[in-house]
Amino acid sequence: MSIGILIADDQALVRRGFRMILEIEPDLEVVGEAVDGADAVAKTRMLRPDIVLMDVRMPRVDGIEATQRIVADPATGGVRVLMLTTFDMDGYVYDALQAGASGFLLKDVVPELLVSGIRSVHAGESLLAPSVTRRLISAFLEHAPVEASGDEALTARERETLLLLAKGLTNAEIAQRLFVSETTVKTHVGRVLAKLELRDRVQAVIYAYEHGLAGR
Repeated sequence: MSIGILIADDQALVRRGFRMILEIEPDLEVVGEAVDGADAVAKTRMLRPDIVLMDVRMPRVDGIEATQRIVADPATGGVRVLMLTTFDMDGYVYDALQAGASGFLLKDVVPELLVSGIRSVHAGESLLAPSVTRRLISAFLEHAPVEASGDEALTARERETLLLLAKGLTNAEIAQRLFVSETTVKTHVGRVLAKLELRDRVQAVIYAYEHGLAGR
């Protein structure tokens, strides 16, 4: 089955460039294009893509607000949003992830990383550009009030899994740390997300920082 992709960007040349990169991949299909955030929300409802490549800065409705609308809508809540921008700024990163984006890449990303990133996000993984590190989230939250943690529902192993997620480790790396199989790690991650009512791994990372767990 192919992965359906909606490209949302106010620049026609950018949309065309991404389309050319993606359409040569046998498992990727560009199902449509959107010229701004409002159009992206409407096209997502109409076309039901698997992934939306969402520019941050667009007229009328920006990418962050559009992402919030898509994630909050029960009809499109299962759609994954991958943010793309030329602006490598802490605030944009945090706001995009808080809005429900599953990943964040810069527009100058090499084609291979863009393609692999789409596949990873579709598979349920989180994605941050190499230059967008955990330190950005940590620094942004440094002066934010720490909320009461609700991780008491987690088992000791699930809590340990959450902390390793917050460090940016992949399933394979977590499996090595915990001396278990990747299948077991996937089970732990799934339980963490379900118990804490989190959308995906990105939200788990933010949760750990906001609740003061990442520094434990």
